[in-house]
Amino acid sequence: MSDPRSRIPSVDGLLETGPVSDLMQAFGRARVVDAVRLAVDTVRTRIADAHGTDADWLAPRIEDPELYAGLAASALRAADVPSLRRVVNATGVVLHTNLGRAPLSEAAVEAMRAAAAEYTNLEFDLLEGVRGSRYTHCVALLTALTGAEAALVVNNAAAGLVLALNTVGRGQGVAVSRGELVEIGGGFRIPEVLERAGARLVEVGSTNRTRVADYDAALSAGDSHGDGGPASEHDVRAILKVHRSNFRMSGFTEEASLEELSALARRRGLPLIHDLGSGLMIDAARLGLPDEPTTSRSITAGADVVVVSGDKLLGGPQAGLVMGSEELVGRMRKNPLCRALRVDKVTLAGLEATLRAYRDPERALAEIPTLRMLSASVEALAGRAEEIRARLEATGIIATVVETSGAVGGGTYPGVDLASRAVELRSDGVDRLAERLRHGDPPVVGRIVDDALLLDVRTVLPGQEDDLVRRVAEALGSGA
Repeated sequence: MSDPRSRIPSVDGLLETGPVSDLMQAFGRARVVDAVRLAVDTVRTRIADAHGTDADWLAPRIEDPELYAGLAASALRAADVPSLRRVVNATGVVLHTNLGRAPLSEAAVEAMRAAAAEYTNLEFDLLEGVRGSRYTHCVALLTALTGAEAALVVNNAAAGLVLALNTVGRGQGVAVSRGELVEIGGGFRIPEVLERAGARLVEVGSTNRTRVADYDAALSAGDSHGDGGPASEHDVRAILKVHRSNFRMSGFTEEASLEELSALARRRGLPLIHDLGSGLMIDAARLGLPDEPTTSRSITAGADVVVVSGDKLLGGPQAGLVMGSEELVGRMRKNPLCRALRVDKVTLAGLEATLRAYRDPERALAEIPTLRMLSASVEALAGRAEEIRARLEATGIIATVVETSGAVGGGTYPGVDLASRAVELRSDGVDRLAERLRHGDPPVVGRIVDDALLLDVRTVLPGQEDDLVRRVAEALGSGA
């Protein structure tokens, strides 16, 4: 019997056939040639490995151009699926770091689209007709909203912290409580951030109790030139306070307040840096959340520099917002490292649109998706969940609305549960169901609890209900 692989058409021959010619119209010749070669190799391998039904299926189709065109088309379409894709977040975690944290407001999205599509005055002074600075954008809004003298935008909060530490503490000591030597995410830890910034960590107090006297003692121990002589490399040149936003300590604990540290820093003539992180700019009570420090409170308490994230509780694009005294922020702006950490025009446009909403807190609550999701009532969530359940039932899918709890996420509000409602799906293979939902278009990500898949509606954005119902119907084999 002759080898069936001898019947495989040549690549050149396949390129002349109708089905493959149609592909070239859609994808271009160069890509189709590569895809057809891959299809030929795939068929050759499958013939070599074929047995049973697969062999019976292949045998009569070896010379059929449609076989190779189909394989090539599948490969071409798979290659065109973006690596970064929109996802329906049904996990109930509002600031889901793995899913991109804060979704943006319509105003922010439109501002970013316009900035990306056209030229802008990123570094051009329209009044004077001369070169300007990108560091002027968003400053007026940030200072007005926080009470700070000056502001600077860099590419994320970790960058802002590195820039601040490098500016005030390069080659010198920075005092930090042992209870604040945290890991800020992705394996990055405060001691390592200080080291990369060129500063030397000076640990203060104990893990659970650090008093202002501990800082004072550390400053005195490092002050080898109390007579006013030049500072040595062992001197402490700054105080860093880190907000423990991603975990809580309770029990026999104590920490120095920002006001106490500010008084000490003033007395010693040292800068006080507050790594605040979360970026909340609205009263937490309006979101139904426990009290959380805000940038304006840190500034009022006496911090010289405050660093927060743009894509956490602020609800804007990824950015590091640095606010503080004109003198220190000005020094940071002149630091050569600042250029490596700067943001582009698109980010600035989205951030400015987000900040504008905060001039009216009611507008911010209505327009910024993060705030809207966090402040959603259980009654409203129950209504949305019931509507989705009813639509699924209309397609023959049995679903139940259940009580559940989500989380704020993004390294904020640890231990705080958000009472919510979810659509519960039960299946013989719940893991397989979750996988099918993740692999479709758009992917849907829920969470498995007690052998059931929960789709928490708090984080399903308005307008995504149709996609959610369709994807569940596809995953369970029903017609939507």
